[in-house]
Amino acid sequence: MIVHRSGPVTLIGGAAVDATVFRLAMSLGERVVAADGGATTALAHGVMPEAVIGDFDSIPQNVRAALPDSVLYHVTEQDSTDFEKCISRIDAPLIIGAGFSGARVDHQLAVCNVLVRWPTRRCVLISEDDCLFLAPPNLALDLPAGCRVSLFPMGTVEGRSDGLNWPVDGLTLTPDGQIGTSNFSTGPVQLSVTEPKLLMILPVEHLGQVVDMLMHNPARWP
Repeated sequence: MIVHRSGPVTLIGGAAVDATVFRLAMSLGERVVAADGGATTALAHGVMPEAVIGDFDSIPQNVRAALPDSVLYHVTEQDSTDFEKCISRIDAPLIIGAGFSGARVDHQLAVCNVLVRWPTRRCVLISEDDCLFLAPPNLALDLPAGCRVSLFPMGTVEGRSDGLNWPVDGLTLTPDGQIGTSNFSTGPVQLSVTEPKLLMILPVEHLGQVVDMLMHNPARWP
């Protein structure tokens, strides 16, 4: 572990992050970590990251020169993405990630892959419109009727739901078969799933209760 915190950590990636999203991410994390080129974004918003973790192929020379050696953690292996290098080395109850969507589809898919392969790391990724996270074994969210609720399986997974217009009960969700995007709530939602394979995507305006749920939900993946 490189970063050990008892509270949430904000992780900044290399994709563009507008000022509103950056402020939102900063308001939720007690410390800031940058994934490689995310250091450029952090400095552009006037924030010195506590740690910069990555293979350093995306940090311009002038940005690297502005960072003290004490915050630089160069991980040279090329078998993982910078997001995975970070998430595997941050010990915190929750990671709030910004700058991991929108720039390149392959990068965004790789990030989703890491969320599923590291289910013990609770992480929520935010953008201008969405918040995305791996569903824990069970959850409850007080969503209003008509709220968009998208469920995307990254592997074979089953579940039970209450409060969704199209329940998932009895369905086997797979990335190459039945998926659950563009569902919506009929009121408060309860969801339980059999495997750490299901990504949940909600409008970002519900981020606060998602963070509260992930921070305090005792149901965890082993």
